[in-house]
Amino acid sequence: MRLSELFYSIQGEGKLTGVPSVFIRTSGCNLRCVWCDTPYASWHPEGDTASPEDVLARMRGFASRHAVITGGEPLIQGDIEIFCRMLKAAGFHVTVETAGTIFKPLLADLLSISPKLSNSTPDLQTDPGVSAQHEQTRLRPAILQQWIDLRTELQLKFVVQQESDVAEIHTLLEDLRGWKKQDVLLMPEGRSPETLAQREDWVVEVCKREGFRYCPRLHVQLWGDRRGV
Repeated sequence: MRLSELFYSIQGEGKLTGVPSVFIRTSGCNLRCVWCDTPYASWHPEGDTASPEDVLARMRGFASRHAVITGGEPLIQGDIEIFCRMLKAAGFHVTVETAGTIFKPLLADLLSISPKLSNSTPDLQTDPGVSAQHEQTRLRPAILQQWIDLRTELQLKFVVQQESDVAEIHTLLEDLRGWKKQDVLLMPEGRSPETLAQREDWVVEVCKREGFRYCPRLHVQLWGDRRGV
């Protein structure tokens, strides 16, 4: 797999917020979200190739047995299924973070699926080719349904910028079966504590009204826009 970075921190998002975890960030992505906070793993992917065995050996040096496989988009890695099986065999709790545009029947304890709303699409005038490709790829309801049908613990994590995004979420959820309200998370978009603070109040109110979960970005609140946290 192509590895962008491997680091030990606390989970900053989702149901396991606050849990010490080993993060394995793969490099490369099939999307180009305009607000991407890891361009070094998507827009401008960097990193060297590492075998699953080598990555697992490095992970054993940390105290936690919670592993978070993220990206970029980890599902484009050819050996991702093998790697997940190895982690489970080694006793790790495995979270896989994906945009949900690709399906592979992985062994995982938590599927963290982040379907991309239209707020993720680059400006058509500035990046016409990238914008069109992203818009055609960002949302695959049939593939999302395959993930839900696995009946693995999951979270559907939506990045929101304005309250009008909620209508898009409802439209998507109406086409999906088998999800639960407590599995739907709304996360304010922002790469700084200041931006998050501007959006968190209304996001909390929407969650209260709809019965969804509020998803903080604890690592951003603690450390700002930094790598390796």
